[in-house]
Amino acid sequence: MKIDMHCHTKEGSLDGKVPIEEYIEKLKSEGFGGMLVTDHNSYHGYRHWKKYIKGKRHTDFLVLKGIEYDTFGAGHMLVIMPETIKLRILELRGLPAHLLISIVHACGGIIGPAHPCGEKYLSITNTKSYYKDPRIIRRFDFIEAFNACESEESNASAAKLAEKYGKPCFGEVMPIR
Repeated sequence: MKIDMHCHTKEGSLDGKVPIEEYIEKLKSEGFGGMLVTDHNSYHGYRHWKKYIKGKRHTDFLVLKGIEYDTFGAGHMLVIMPETIKLRILELRGLPAHLLISIVHACGGIIGPAHPCGEKYLSITNTKSYYKDPRIIRRFDFIEAFNACESEESNASAAKLAEKYGKPCFGEVMPIR
């Protein structure tokens, strides 16, 4: 099954332009079977799906609960927690990466850097935290190796980072047309 693992919705992110139902329809039309809702420091898009859509429409489409967390000094992280775990602290941005990783793992979740080689301050390899301790990459469960908003160079660097540390990749490198 093909799943989009980094989706911002209009209901949950300031930079989300597409309502979740429209997003689902678009993804389905492109052959996707699911999505991970990763709104910025918010579960609002996922909650909207759960309250208004789940079990009523798009029952053939998988919607997973995630979040794109804005750390203190280490950029954005993609966090996926078990459905039954409700941690409001994940909706309050600003934890240091080491603490966030420990909390996520203690609660049975997984975590990895979003667009790790992209923009300064938003991407871990361009932050002071990484320069101080690049071994933090070892603590992640995966690396986002392809992000449609990043350059080809940024994505290639992310894929190399994942390979260097033996981490699974989120995202698929698509041929440029």
